[in-house]
Amino acid sequence: MTLNIKPLGDRVVVEPLEEEVVTFAGGQLVLPDTAKEKPQQGKVLAVGPGRYDEDGKRIPMEVKVGDTVVYAKYAGTSFKTKDGKELLFLKESDILAILE
Repeated sequence: MTLNIKPLGDRVVVEPLEEEVVTFAGGQLVLPDTAKEKPQQGKVLAVGPGRYDEDGKRIPMEVKVGDTVVYAKYAGTSFKTKDGKELLFLKESDILAILE
């Protein structure tokens, strides 16, 4: 996917990863959207240049494009692309961990 989005400051664009579907012997358990947990993991698609400190020096970002991250449950702002893909804009401080 070509992403023509350039986040500003310490913002990050993340594609939320859907939770795995629970399966059982007879097939899949299908949950309605209202019963699904909001995703808290995602893949970083774009990263801003970082924020400035009090002395005007840029603080580099700790995350990079391609990282899989865990973020706060209700963090960020959702954005839907023209092709219907759901993306999330987060501040770097909303990211809790990088999964390795």
